[in-house]
Amino acid sequence: MSDQNDLHATWHGRLNVRWRATVQTGIVHLMHYLGRDRFHRDDFAITHLPLTVPGLAPAFAGYRIIHITDIHYGHWVTQERLEGIVALINEQKPDLVVNTGDFISYVLDEIAPEMIQALQKIDAPDGSLAVMGNHDHWLGAERVRPVLQEAGLTLLDNDVCAIHRGDAALYVAGVDNVTVGADDLTAVLTKLPNDGPALILAHEPDFADETAVTHRFFLQLSGHSHGSQIILPGIGPLLRGHHFKKYPVGRYRVGNMVQYTSRGVGTHTFRLRLNCPPEIVVITLHPARLVQS
Repeated sequence: MSDQNDLHATWHGRLNVRWRATVQTGIVHLMHYLGRDRFHRDDFAITHLPLTVPGLAPAFAGYRIIHITDIHYGHWVTQERLEGIVALINEQKPDLVVNTGDFISYVLDEIAPEMIQALQKIDAPDGSLAVMGNHDHWLGAERVRPVLQEAGLTLLDNDVCAIHRGDAALYVAGVDNVTVGADDLTAVLTKLPNDGPALILAHEPDFADETAVTHRFFLQLSGHSHGSQIILPGIGPLLRGHHFKKYPVGRYRVGNMVQYTSRGVGTHTFRLRLNCPPEIVVITLHPARLVQS
């Protein structure tokens, strides 16, 4: 009986994805017809996040990391918008670009060449690092990963990347998607050296409670929430959901770690944003001893 239930759930899930893909494609065509799929740079906020990092080597003074997330390409983010986003990223002259997932929603094959072409234009000396979002897994991680790799992204699936400046190192870790149970923080910590400044990418912001207690990271970067897309004056984020109840938008202090939840660059389910513009985050690192009080 359980096998029959699993088969029914799988069939129903696939039917639901196909239906949503049809709706998504139809809305995209309608917006194009109405001329409402254009890039406007004023739609996007550039948020600066300077951080003082204990133990950061002087060689990394002024190191710039661009964080984007939740592209949901093929929904609100069209090829023109993504190329505009990439242009804004390159204007900031990043050393590194990181992305915390949900590259797509319900459509992949039709849009993959466009997304690859746009993301390949990112210009950062230390490249582009990323983790997967729940939508990337739901549509099929085995399908999405090759597309992102062709676009020039290095995926940190419970892995660690070391960035060097001479003998000095900065570590960027990534935990795979929490929503689908693919995260393995133990594996990350096993691969991460015991010393040296480290930050971690995690799609779901509330995972910060897990990473902070390790006392190994100075920063977690996340998305997932879209900032709730609606922020009411005096109330704050209107919507809080699974894995973004505690840290839905912006900067938080979790133990000795900074958690930053980006509003993302795309939208999902509904296109409305209120007091919550799409966001590109520019993180600039400073060694503690070089920052004057």
